[in-house]
Amino acid sequence: MARRRFIPIHDRGRVLIDVAVMLADGGESISDIGVLRHQSEALGPVASAPTVWRTLDEITAGKRKKIQVARARTRRHVWSRLPGGVPASACAGRDLGSTIVLDVDATIVVTHSEKENAAPTYKRTFGYHPIGVWCDNTEEFLAASLRPGNAGSNTAADHIDVLGQAIAQIPAAHRRDLLIRSDGAGASHDLLDWITEQNGIRGRRVEYSVGFQVTAPLRRAIAIYPEAAWGPALNPPATSETGPRLPN
Repeated sequence: MARRRFIPIHDRGRVLIDVAVMLADGGESISDIGVLRHQSEALGPVASAPTVWRTLDEITAGKRKKIQVARARTRRHVWSRLPGGVPASACAGRDLGSTIVLDVDATIVVTHSEKENAAPTYKRTFGYHPIGVWCDNTEEFLAASLRPGNAGSNTAADHIDVLGQAIAQIPAAHRRDLLIRSDGAGASHDLLDWITEQNGIRGRRVEYSVGFQVTAPLRRAIAIYPEAAWGPALNPPATSETGPRLPN
């Protein structure tokens, strides 16, 4: 966040850290930075709301990239010192071991006024429709894409963009075995093809678990598929003669 020949009273990187603390403490708007300013004896000097606004306005695409790199570097340092290593994730009661699980999902953020980029949502509310990725192992929020309220719920390009950012946040030593989970919004050929392509990266295995609603038209389509058109969806266990099957 440093700028040549500009030495602010409040270091811009420190301002962003204070904003992160403010958000973790339940803040919802820039003016909530005042809560931290009231604790200056413990936290030191804290910027005013106008200074926070200027700091956020100074963040360019290039600076966002640098912030992402700094976050990834810090996460690598923290993960290397976790007592007992990175916690294992669990799925249906099964310990997934060293697999890093990434959950991608979108959410609606309601606004009550005409804020920048706010728009009507598919839930007939008004606001934003951001998409984010969380690490199930550590419960960390890895990456987000801020979108207007009318953004599509299953837009593959948005899923691919935010997942790419999230994977870059995972320390390299832990990117060898990934599981990406999504609800029906991730059930698109473009996204699943992209995830499959990640297995082409040497030393990396990426699997996915994507759900979708089986509607009446899908039930009818399944019913008319001939038996010969179906094939194994998974490699069945050695103790089983059959496994789940999908149409070829």
